[in-house]
Amino acid sequence: MLTVLASVPDAMHTSAAIAEELNESAVMVRRSFLLLHKAGLIEQRKGPNGGAKLTVPAKQIGLGDVFVATEGEWLTLDDSAVAALMKKVRGDAVAAMNEHSLAGVVKRMKKSK
Repeated sequence: MLTVLASVPDAMHTSAAIAEELNESAVMVRRSFLLLHKAGLIEQRKGPNGGAKLTVPAKQIGLGDVFVATEGEWLTLDDSAVAALMKKVRGDAVAAMNEHSLAGVVKRMKKSK
C-alpha cells in the first residue's frame, strides 16, 4: 500500500483503488490505513476528493517505521532478563530495517518490472 502511495506521492489514493491495484480487500486496506495514520505515516481525507497520501517523503520513511506501525502486540515475557534482551534485539532490528527507505523499495520495484 505504501509503495502505491509513494509512486504518486501528491495524489490522494482511495482504499478501493489501492485494493483493486493490489488485488486485496478494501476492508484490509482501510484497516491498514488506520495503523499507518496513527503512526503519522499517512494522512487521510474523507469526501469526493478524499483518500490517503504520505505525510512525509518516501525517502524519510524507514522500513523499521513501517514495521513498528503495523506490528501489533509485541512479545511479553515473565523473565525480566530475557524481556530486556528481546527489547534490545527488537530495537536493533528496527534500526537495521530503517537503513532502508520506502523510496528504495519503490526504486527496486520499478527496476524489476
